[in-house]
Amino acid sequence: MTYVVTDNCIKCKYMDCVEVCPVDCFYEGENMLVIHPDECIDCGVCEPECPAEAIKPDTEPGLENWLKVNSDFSRSWPNITQKREAPADAKEWDGVAGKFEAHFSAKPGTGD
Repeated sequence: MTYVVTDNCIKCKYMDCVEVCPVDCFYEGENMLVIHPDECIDCGVCEPECPAEAIKPDTEPGLENWLKVNSDFSRSWPNITQKREAPADAKEWDGVAGKFEAHFSAKPGTGD
């Protein structure tokens, strides 16, 4: 089992999760974070820290595509270990449907 970041992180990009991760397995894209599934130790401390509830265990049904997204982009995006401010409009995007199709960016973030 591993944890994955799902579409509600897109354009919310809260970073509370990176601060508590004991193995620094978060990677930053332009408008979301992902978890490297081979680095995640399945401790679960990140899940309750996410204000957008975008982090889920990969054992939940229907998350196969998110496991692939996390795996693929964690290999090319920079590692992030320090919390920064969320986007100013993050609360407005929390819970908006269809964010992956309309707003996902494959561009890397800045990392640490």
